[in-house]
Amino acid sequence: MKISVCIPVYNFDVKNLVIALRAEIQINQIDAEIILIDDASDDSFSEIYKEASTYANQFIFLEKNIGRSKIRNLFLKHTEGDYLLFLDCDVKIDDTDFLKNYLQEIKQDREVKVIYGNFKIDHSYSKTLRNRYSVEREIFSGDRTLDFSVFKTVNFIIQRETFRKFSFDETLAHYGYEDYVFAKKMELAHVKFSAINNPVIHIDDTSNETFLVKTETAISSLFQLSQDVENEKYIKDIKVFRVARNIRNAGFGKTLIFLYEKLLKKMILKNLLSENPKIKYLDIYKLALLLKKMK
Repeated sequence: MKISVCIPVYNFDVKNLVIALRAEIQINQIDAEIILIDDASDDSFSEIYKEASTYANQFIFLEKNIGRSKIRNLFLKHTEGDYLLFLDCDVKIDDTDFLKNYLQEIKQDREVKVIYGNFKIDHSYSKTLRNRYSVEREIFSGDRTLDFSVFKTVNFIIQRETFRKFSFDETLAHYGYEDYVFAKKMELAHVKFSAINNPVIHIDDTSNETFLVKTETAISSLFQLSQDVENEKYIKDIKVFRVARNIRNAGFGKTLIFLYEKLLKKMILKNLLSENPKIKYLDIYKLALLLKKMK
């Protein structure tokens, strides 16, 4: 059984990640390859990537940025593994038996097609809005779960043929909800899933300002999805979408947007950009963004 470690790269030094993976492959004698695809990073990273390329089986450089969904689908063309292990480029390995843990999990139950490994937060950035959101809403606790809703693209392994059947939606080129839709398609098709605690450490230094911009992009992606009735079955359980649609259908959308702009927006933005951001205010911010697009 061969594993293809698939790492989409964009403007991040992946050298230490690739070295750690290569070391485990050699020490534990694992049948694995490491494939990196760079999504048209800035020229300043070309020298940085030279050393990383010496530890990878392939380091493919794209001339144009193709986005978060399409680049992941592209790995099918460049890999040979029976299973594809996807890692975000801005992570580091937390366990020297990281790959071995996944292999043992697969061997225990070959019926499982997708395994999610969870992630931790680098303590250096734990107080930022981005990472507070991860801690409160994204990282699952406990040893394991069968709940597909915990799935994130940061660290998961998938059977090759399953990935071929349930690829990422390439109309979602930008940040936001591509992982949710990907997982929901498999959940509705009753693909056997497991989430375990085999985490990577996420090194995300995104500023609060930048995260709010990314949040706006994510809400735009969600609104884009909502414009196609075929996507209803995938997004109907997303809380912000469900609440926004109920408010709109009840005829309160414009009123609430007006109250938000006049009474809440300034206070909420001040908090979200502070050193002590509250996730409940992020919820209101997202709801207001979506209501504006729905009006």
